[in-house]
Amino acid sequence: MLARLQRGLEALYRIDTNVRVDDFVIDDDARRQLGAKRAPREQLFIDESTDEIGIGLFVDSSSLKNLEQNDPTDGLHPGNMQDFLFAVEGVSHFVYLVWRAGADRQVSALELELQAEVDKYVTCLLSGKGDASHSDRLRKRLFRDFDYEPDLDPEERDRYKVANSNADAYSRSLEKRFVRQRRTCDMLGELRRFYRMSLAAKLDFIRSAA
Repeated sequence: MLARLQRGLEALYRIDTNVRVDDFVIDDDARRQLGAKRAPREQLFIDESTDEIGIGLFVDSSSLKNLEQNDPTDGLHPGNMQDFLFAVEGVSHFVYLVWRAGADRQVSALELELQAEVDKYVTCLLSGKGDASHSDRLRKRLFRDFDYEPDLDPEERDRYKVANSNADAYSRSLEKRFVRQRRTCDMLGELRRFYRMSLAAKLDFIRSAA
């Protein structure tokens, strides 16, 4: 599932990381050895202590097992939606970080979160009917009908709030300008340009497009 999502995101954005996400997946034992302070169902670990970046991606094994039994390509529904979002978020973080590192460009935690929120909206949108009513329900599910994890520290909570609000605004803009008019090809073109922007440029673009 994670490899399929990686191929899908790289095809969507027309990039090639030249690595396999499955080679960087870690389990519960490895995560504990890394001394993680939190234990969410999706987590990206980054080690910059050497000249090369070390990466480890944790996605809860029960989520992956559920996705094998309830394949999202057969349709998203309450029985697989949340686990699919965990998987998309993790792979989005991984792909974006590796791609930016390959271009020798730094990336912030906020950039990772913002891009992941956009990726979740776009992936789910394209996996379904892709019409305006689907988009509206999806935006509500992703950006309003949820609760933040109670163990987030204030800095993390603020970061998630900024990413969420901006992704909500951008997805609303995409819906208005492209989805309602069924201009999917034009939307994909913009998403590819958006993906390549800096964080400051993305935030400015979202404000201008709102």
